[in-house]
Amino acid sequence: MSDIHTPSASNMTIGGLAKAAEVNVETIRFYQRKGLMPEPLRPSSGIRRYAEADRSRLHFIKSAQRLGFSLDEIAELLQLDDGASCVQARTKAQTKLADVKSRLEDLHRIERVLEGLIRLCGASRGKVRCPLIAALKTDASLSA
Repeated sequence: MSDIHTPSASNMTIGGLAKAAEVNVETIRFYQRKGLMPEPLRPSSGIRRYAEADRSRLHFIKSAQRLGFSLDEIAELLQLDDGASCVQARTKAQTKLADVKSRLEDLHRIERVLEGLIRLCGASRGKVRCPLIAALKTDASLSA
């Protein structure tokens, strides 16, 4: 049973689509300008209508963003959505995974450096210059 306040899935205004997809209307317009979302023709009534496929496409875009794909990468994935390009989609996902792993390594290195600098800060006493500030000024001890 459908909620009387929810527009029909095949007859949504941009506001109804935004609500159904849990995004802002401006997000939809932005995606349209970027070519990620189609912009329906304006009928004689003047109000564009969106379908369930549009809500599904928005869901795809938001899900891909949560996985770290850029809008350009999402556009490429959307072009592969015909089902015949699974190998290409897999390759793009493998590339993204390698990028994520590389960023994780960088984050772990940053974590180790910060932990070491914090320990140095806790060890300094008196009027000694702060080791963390000194390291940031000179880039000393920033590579681990």
